[in-house]
Amino acid sequence: MAEEWRDGVVDGTALDEVVAFTSELIRIDTTNRGSGDCRERPAAEYVAERLAEAGLQPELLERSPGRTNVVARIEGTDPSADALLVHGHLDVVPAEAADWTVHPFSGEVADGVVWGRGAVDMKNMDAMVLAVARAWKRAGVRPRRDIVIAYTADEEASAVDGSGFLADHHADLFEGCTEGISESGAFTFHAGPGLSLYPIAAGERGTAWLKLTARGRAGHGSKVNRTNAVSRLAAAVARVGAHEWPVRLTPTVRAALAELAALHGIAPDLDAPDLDVDELLGKLGPAAALVESTVRNSANPTMLDAGYKVNVIPGHATAFVDGRIVPGGEAEFRETMDRLTGPDVEWEFHHGETALTAPVDSPTYAKLRAAVERFDPAGRAVPYCMSGGTDAKQFSRLGITGYGFSPLKLPPGFDYQALFHGVDERVPVDALHFGVRVLDHYLQSA
Repeated sequence: MAEEWRDGVVDGTALDEVVAFTSELIRIDTTNRGSGDCRERPAAEYVAERLAEAGLQPELLERSPGRTNVVARIEGTDPSADALLVHGHLDVVPAEAADWTVHPFSGEVADGVVWGRGAVDMKNMDAMVLAVARAWKRAGVRPRRDIVIAYTADEEASAVDGSGFLADHHADLFEGCTEGISESGAFTFHAGPGLSLYPIAAGERGTAWLKLTARGRAGHGSKVNRTNAVSRLAAAVARVGAHEWPVRLTPTVRAALAELAALHGIAPDLDAPDLDVDELLGKLGPAAALVESTVRNSANPTMLDAGYKVNVIPGHATAFVDGRIVPGGEAEFRETMDRLTGPDVEWEFHHGETALTAPVDSPTYAKLRAAVERFDPAGRAVPYCMSGGTDAKQFSRLGITGYGFSPLKLPPGFDYQALFHGVDERVPVDALHFGVRVLDHYLQSA
């Protein structure tokens, strides 16, 4: 293989393949309901076959039967350079076909759009990586640094069969990796007339899925009961849902606010003791949506379970809460939950993962920004923190710093964020073409 850096090796074949791969991956139903019945193996075999055709040696790895992960390494030209991880998950959330314009697993390509569950989360990025690897094979290109490609299972649940399994039991496959890129970044966000943003994720709030349990005295529904478990739980859930969390600005969110404010002609003093962040967000127009969920911790009640008959007071009741924690905010979160739940309700972590932060003044972030703006000179890349989480949390156990970077150029009115886990998920063909070009450019220059 040639060792020189080559610009623009994405050819017509790559552009055709990224669309075909996205469509074909969507047709492989990898619905993850969180109950353990998902089977990613057919999709894993699909990507492994295409990586092998690109001259790579993919490994298929399972913790549980059918919950398959794929890992392959592209050797770089500089053995002394740190390696880069590029990862994407193969599972998708459920979809009710009756709610969709087209069948969610049709992978239909019509009117310049690819339809189906996973079109943006995240079989599009999975396809981009395949298309780039194969384009490099045809062009005889090698990157400067080793690139480890990982396709994971179970991201849409606990990741215990996916990135968690890989990080805990196959760390050797990621030797040398110091940074990684994956989903939820570098998509067009139209913030107003003439203002096209490309938010690149440089952080994630931590995951704190909680189980609340109230206990009391079981009894007849017609009798006075001062220790009613349902009443105790309901009161605690109401307090949690109504709580106003204080502002906690992390470095990534501060950088995002500063850049977004500057683009709107505002120069706030983010260190001022009387700073009203909500007032500042109100001045940012649509762009406020990029940061408003990450300026503080949050806890949203999502599930309730109590009782089995209307005239029977149960002895216990449970609820689940989706909590998210800003980097550095765990102590505050724990203390607050102790106080809000009170003495009559116990709480525990049903599932938890650490918050992440990545530097926005790093050479890596500068190259990510440059790659996007090269292909859309009118756009502006800005940092942001994800309100949710990705497999980057598990890979951080290996010391890998994660960025959200799955580039797409989207037309005005295309609500990318609303399509995550939403009805009629779809991605424009032109966006896939843009993405594969940007990804090729960045991975060669990384």
